[in-house]
Amino acid sequence: MAQYQETPPDIYQGRKSDQQLYLHEKIICKPIQELVHRNSEKNISILGYSCEEGVKRNHGRTGTDQGPDAIRKQLGKLPNHLMDGTIIWDEGTINCNDFNLENTQAKLTEKISEILANKSFPIILGGGHDIAYGTYNGLRNHLGNAKTIGIINFDAHFDLRSDENGSNSGTPFYQIAQDCKGSNTPFHYLCLGIRNDANDRNLFETAKELEVKYILRDTFRIEFHNEINAWINAFIQNVDAVYVTIDLDGFSSAYAPGVSAPSPMGFTPDVVLESLKTITGSGKLCALDIAEMNPDFDVDYQTARLAASLVHYVLHSV
Repeated sequence: MAQYQETPPDIYQGRKSDQQLYLHEKIICKPIQELVHRNSEKNISILGYSCEEGVKRNHGRTGTDQGPDAIRKQLGKLPNHLMDGTIIWDEGTINCNDFNLENTQAKLTEKISEILANKSFPIILGGGHDIAYGTYNGLRNHLGNAKTIGIINFDAHFDLRSDENGSNSGTPFYQIAQDCKGSNTPFHYLCLGIRNDANDRNLFETAKELEVKYILRDTFRIEFHNEINAWINAFIQNVDAVYVTIDLDGFSSAYAPGVSAPSPMGFTPDVVLESLKTITGSGKLCALDIAEMNPDFDVDYQTARLAASLVHYVLHSV
């Protein structure tokens, strides 16, 4: 399998109209090399990250390499409320070949940088949460070290495990923190939905040492949305750009059974949507990715539909 593949247009299907009422009629599948076409007022780029190697190394349930296309198939069916001047490009998928996670992340970094350089907003569909290291570095390469980046992670897990014995889906934010330390740039990281039963005491200690800000699942509930939004706004005020990463295994398995590490104790979609409203309203959101989609364990496409609805919301909000 080639490391980069174009997306076949027929993966996006749904009801037909003559008015582009549905996203499958709006999305244009083009090779990522054809980035000179950016002549619209508003460009959004979808990119797949087909990789399960990081999940495998982290002892999770494999199958996330099929995540991008599972989300695409549900996204195409959704209605289109975008302005005529908005163009959505599907730029294809980066595949993990020969179990080389690091090379796949580097390729993702390169492609994200290209998308941003061409003034398009990147939405990356995964794939294990190792996607975050590639997305962040693509944004960092584009902005340079003079700009501060705030990471907002919707997740049950910190993903701050040491990469001393190699990287995996549980190490991306530790790796980012170490890179920030090496370049003498600040590490701004906010986790929403952290669970005590999903992180050992060493991870909480690492989070403390790195001055990570987080909201526990007990508090990350819709009835506390005013307080949550205040914390999000305070975090955003201290950075120049925001990168949002959504790990689907942070949701309760009642909403997202098709993930690498499911749990019934996760959060609900309403509090995530309320938080996204605050983030997109800031005008600082520069990149979004969705991680840990695993169609092998999905039920009635429920997780893929959830992921597609989250993408749909951001498409219409950025």
